[in-house]
Amino acid sequence: MNFIAIDFETAIQHHICSVGIVTIKDGIIIDEYHTLIKPPNNEYSWFTTKVHGITAQDTRNAHDFSEIYPEIRKRMQGKIVVAHNESFDRRVLQKTMAENNLDYSELNIQEKWECTMKMCRANDRYPSGKLNECCAVDNIELQHHDALSDARACAQLYMNR
Repeated sequence: MNFIAIDFETAIQHHICSVGIVTIKDGIIIDEYHTLIKPPNNEYSWFTTKVHGITAQDTRNAHDFSEIYPEIRKRMQGKIVVAHNESFDRRVLQKTMAENNLDYSELNIQEKWECTMKMCRANDRYPSGKLNECCAVDNIELQHHDALSDARACAQLYMNR
């Protein structure tokens, strides 16, 4: 079982303010990566801050996406990618890469990623596809809307399937 699990938190629309990536090799976590990212103009909506608690103050000295992208690429390139709401996280990454003149195809990953939300929704033992509810069923520790915790929980859900 070899894959990466990824989660993005956003500031406004698709503008990333945090990423968490967990690398799994042979069913074991071998690497975890987390960083804050300064969104364009360091702008946040009140709603996203309410969800994840990240503010402009937290990211004022953070690197922008283009500066941390090499770390993301190094972990993602050629891997099976898992996310809890894969269509959201995939679109966020694609749009952010396009805005930074980066070529998404260089990641050499599947067009659609594996999705633990869909997996949970398809299984009657989960009450919903919500990450926190799925984690509660499987007794997975979660600090919800912390990108690294969400990615770690997603990886555990995927391995439990």
